[in-house]
Amino acid sequence: MSYTITEKGTVTIPAEIRKKYKLKKGSRVKFIETDEGILLVPVIPLEDLFGADKNFKKITYQMIKELQEERRREASEKG
Repeated sequence: MSYTITEKGTVTIPAEIRKKYKLKKGSRVKFIETDEGILLVPVIPLEDLFGADKNFKKITYQMIKELQEERRREASEKG
């Protein structure tokens, strides 16, 4: 697939890509330069993340617990 950039610097994102990544009018994207080229990354609104962790609650709590234990160990080694 290739697309043409307009005089104003815009390009149309194909419908199947917009659907897959839930991009619609007003959606924000970020351009990230990499060694391989340019990535176009959707910027997810904070509201869309509300409740996102409910499926990972157990894992999240475990990660927090491990981080706290690691910090305690580091503090006791320094002290």
